[in-house]
Amino acid sequence: MLTSRISSLKIQAAWRPLTWRPLIGLALACVVSVCLASCSTVLSEMPTQAGGLPAGTPERPATAPEYPAVHDMPPQRATAVLTEEEKKKVEAELAAMRAEQARRAKARGPE
Repeated sequence: MLTSRISSLKIQAAWRPLTWRPLIGLALACVVSVCLASCSTVLSEMPTQAGGLPAGTPERPATAPEYPAVHDMPPQRATAVLTEEEKKKVEAELAAMRAEQARRAKARGPE
């Protein structure tokens, strides 16, 4: 008798009707989010005081720009790669400049 009563209470608890308050709140949140999303394009045309674009913002182009051609190969370079001799010459010039700057910094002293 006691077990049948407990099982009937469990069944009643499982089939309890839903309350409307949470569903109304969820529906209201959905409606508000849809309204805000639909206004997103209008926000850029609003005055600055109401949250629109600031003064001095450039106008949008009438037509959308083309997408970059990402699969096209770039043209061949006009200059060739440095030879070993040229690389050594450039490295020597850089080392000389670095040494000159270090000498000037040492002569000036700490600030």
